[in-house]
Amino acid sequence: MKNRLSLSLLFCLTIHLGCTAGTKELDQPFLQSELIFPLEHWHNHGSCIVECPNGDLLVCWYRGSGERTADDVAVLGSRKRKGQRQWSAPFLMADTPGYPDTNPAMFIDPQKRLWLIWPTILDNNWESALLKYRISSDYQKPGVPRWNSGDILHVTPRTNFQTLVSAALDALAANPPPAMKRAEFDEWIKKDRARLPVVLSCRLGWMTRVHPFVLDGKRLIVPLYSDGFDFCLMAITDDWGKAWFTSDPLVSIANSQPSLVRKKDGTLVAYMRDDGPPPQRVPMSESKDRGVTWSPVVDSDRVDTGAGVEVIVLKSGRWLLVNNDLEEGRHRLAVTLSDDEGLTWKWKRYIEQDSPDDVKTGAGSYHYPSVTQAKDGSIHVSYSFHQTKRETKPDASGKPANESIKHARFNEAWVMECNRR
Repeated sequence: MKNRLSLSLLFCLTIHLGCTAGTKELDQPFLQSELIFPLEHWHNHGSCIVECPNGDLLVCWYRGSGERTADDVAVLGSRKRKGQRQWSAPFLMADTPGYPDTNPAMFIDPQKRLWLIWPTILDNNWESALLKYRISSDYQKPGVPRWNSGDILHVTPRTNFQTLVSAALDALAANPPPAMKRAEFDEWIKKDRARLPVVLSCRLGWMTRVHPFVLDGKRLIVPLYSDGFDFCLMAITDDWGKAWFTSDPLVSIANSQPSLVRKKDGTLVAYMRDDGPPPQRVPMSESKDRGVTWSPVVDSDRVDTGAGVEVIVLKSGRWLLVNNDLEEGRHRLAVTLSDDEGLTWKWKRYIEQDSPDDVKTGAGSYHYPSVTQAKDGSIHVSYSFHQTKRETKPDASGKPANESIKHARFNEAWVMECNRR
């Protein structure tokens, strides 16, 4: 008993602990984490993680000398074979020569096919994003997935898109946020109104970030957002990509990157990134018709720094949210659990948390989490691991090596153990 209590206390005091993979050990609290590849000078960002049917883990992200303005940006991947400790060397997943390829998202459909969806940036502005996708039935071997097919995901907003957006903007204009300067708010409204009549502006610029959502094994919902409009939209297909249609828009002051969960009564809930004025809180909206129409976007009580969030429903029925729960900065990454479908979030632990002294001298940045639960019940999160505000050693190029993608593996028991709020 003393040994067990000591071990439990040790797990509460540290976050970088390993454990063996046996069934009994999985019941004990644990957190393991490692860099997928060594720190390097290239910009590495926007990861997505999935577990393959054979138990392999697959992660993708984008890498290059910048983001939308850098034409060398491509989508890379890495694989961790089941039972192995090391991730493979990064390999190329998608590249449009001469264009930035960014923000990849992956999922495995009910036919056990791997999908990769990502935007290619046509003119070095986010507003020119063109969505593409690839499908593979041969992806569980070492190395690059063998792509069987691919296409453009044309986003064609519904015929009432302009009417709905205009009405939402009218409602927002009648009740501007008190924390936002009036001139800034008016400019935001003016920008969206100017884009609405332009067909190309409505059809380009939609981007992925989190996992697509499979509903009842039949409907695929791809959550999208636009940096041009600063709001969200869902791309939906009921025939696995032969035909696509869109949801009504989810309009508020600068929401983006929606992540979906489903309540037991069938209601879909979207949690989003808040890029609007302070205080920033995770925005949310609900759909009761399988993702087509959505309730007005409101703020939840979840603090967010204006960075990516992702939420999933665990096998236990609890909801798990990963985000930067900060008013400012991205120097800690929180995992939060709810046992009442998001009404309250009773348990919290930190995958990453810089000390106050580190924050003063130059904090790290741990953000854009992607989360999935494996068949064995363990939870996996990949995220951007950036040390750009700290002095780091150079890589082979002679430039400071300060960016990678990191992977963390833990269980619900670890999150619930200390019951931190």
